Amino acid sequence: MFLAIDTSAGTSVAVISADGRILAEAGTPDTMRHAEVIGTLIAEALAEAKIEVAELTAVVAGMGPGPFTGLRVGIAAARVFALGAGIPLLPMVSHDAVAWLQKTAGATGKIMVVTDARRKEVFFSDFDLDADLPRREFGPALAKPDALPRSEVRRVVAAEISAGALGAAAVDLQAAGLPLAADEALYLRSPDVTMPTGVKRVTQ
Repeated sequence: MFLAIDTSAGTSVAVISADGRILAEAGTPDTMRHAEVIGTLIAEALAEAKIEVAELTAVVAGMGPGPFTGLRVGIAAARVFALGAGIPLLPMVSHDAVAWLQKTAGATGKIMVVTDARRKEVFFSDFDLDADLPRREFGPALAKPDALPRSEVRRVVAAEISAGALGAAAVDLQAAGLPLAADEALYLRSPDVTMPTGVKRVTQ
């Protein structure tokens, strides 16, 4: 039984059964209130699924790509929850949720998943849906919308990421013995704040 958390766009929390069924999902598309709602959404998802914390076996964390402020809230919440519950953290690339939804809806061929990176940029990943499970062939990466490569590939623009789909994708990958993702946030852009390069002189 997995708890899945993603804050790469809005905030989404879900409970997924061992066989990949989405038992409950709670979320909001609001991209400005991740910290305010994450605790409430976790409680709502567990209550809706009628699942106790002791019944969970892992926490799935969407590692992005996503903007720094929102993404770190979900990752921190997932890590703290996993630590407190004494269960493993399973990192996932958030775009994998969109590809999983496309595959389960019957889509085939190549797709490019595109999400908003703000600052007039987008995040993108290429997937092959003709494999048994969606296979990420490139990305995630960052680009200007008019500079996206491979114009012949169908683009799937996602405004939200479903934690339910992310958790179900993690179940499928684990069952197939395939790797998930690295345990590091995918900000894909340097932080705005940088260390000073020189010593600031103090005058009296």
